[in-house]
Amino acid sequence: MPAYVIAHLRDSAPHPEIAQYIERLPGTFEPYGGRYLVHATRHEVKEGSWPGHVVMIGFPGIDEARAWWESPAYREIAPLRSRHIEGDIILVEGVPEDYRPTEAVQAIREALSAEQPSGPAGRP
Repeated sequence: MPAYVIAHLRDSAPHPEIAQYIERLPGTFEPYGGRYLVHATRHEVKEGSWPGHVVMIGFPGIDEARAWWESPAYREIAPLRSRHIEGDIILVEGVPEDYRPTEAVQAIREALSAEQPSGPAGRP
């Protein structure tokens, strides 16, 4: 199942270390099957707020995404970004191509029915 690294990075002032990070980054994720899905593109905020930029990198699976994140090559360059850009970064597993939310809906309905108050003597 595919996995993704999603970064919500806040605006920052240009810095030589950020340029160096961006130049070196693909070389750290490509050995793990990673590729850019979103980078240096505009986004439209439809609800809430989302200042800054979005970066998404796709991987064949969560194991590859974790291996990249923990790799010596990435750990070496991560401070080039983190010293200058605040942000939130997550690793998330994708769903299969034929995914349907049936199980998620069933779990919600079961949780809702478990919360129903019972009437006198435990009768609904």
